[in-house]
Amino acid sequence: MGGVSPGEVALEPASGTAAAALQLERRLDLLLAEMGSVLVAYSGGVDSSYLAARAHRVLGEAALAVTADSESLSARQRSLALETARGLGLRHQWIHTTELESPQYSRNDRERCYHCKSELFHRLRELAAAEGLAHLAYGLIADDLADFRPGQRAALEAGVRCPLAEVGMTKDQVRLLSRRMGLPTADLPASPCLASRVAYGIPVTRDLLRQVEAAEESVRTFGFREFRVRHLGLRARVEIAPEELGRLAEPGLEARIAAAVVGAGYREAFVDPLGYRRGRLNQDLATPAPSNGKDG
Repeated sequence: MGGVSPGEVALEPASGTAAAALQLERRLDLLLAEMGSVLVAYSGGVDSSYLAARAHRVLGEAALAVTADSESLSARQRSLALETARGLGLRHQWIHTTELESPQYSRNDRERCYHCKSELFHRLRELAAAEGLAHLAYGLIADDLADFRPGQRAALEAGVRCPLAEVGMTKDQVRLLSRRMGLPTADLPASPCLASRVAYGIPVTRDLLRQVEAAEESVRTFGFREFRVRHLGLRARVEIAPEELGRLAEPGLEARIAAAVVGAGYREAFVDPLGYRRGRLNQDLATPAPSNGKDG
């Protein structure tokens, strides 16, 4: 370990940043080797792809990447997960989860993610046992420990490991090391499940998730890279990454974006001038959306 393998890209030695990241990667590989075998909860995003790739590199066939194919996984994310797994030669499987059938999940209170992850980890734990794999792991990183993440409690209760967080790896380091490995996910924007776009208190349904997905695809046609369409009931709030907000100076663009989102079934849509902020709906917990599906 430590050298550059075929297909990898050498990191710039100009600062201690690369050296620190590589040191954490060596610690991660040792941790994975100690685990012996592992099932990785794999969404195809930046963190889970890197974790699955390292597990495959260290453990080979003793590492299994599993993607939960649920209603809250967008078609785009589903395709990316499959494409990346094939490209990396991962041992990969799909499972279907049914969290929408649970009233505890669909009512969409602040514990929604806990109920989702509880269902997921229960299913993955059964699969890991059937496959004879000693551990279950997911892509939590050190940065996530500062955010409100009920899913982390579900992981602790289920005995799920978080190797990236355990070695102290941050998002920037995961991206840097992913680039070194040549992973296609290295510079992807974060893409949590579609339900994360829905304001707390508004029940989550299949139709609602498809509406959010359609709205985001309509915004993507304008060439934006990182954004969210927040479902606020009859209204939608479009949050665009701050570094891309300057494009809104283009005459008429903001109105065209709003019109496109309205076309997905909203009565009204507006672009947030403050832009996209990670965990925005968690910040709104003090003033949750009314449960009747209307935004006051």
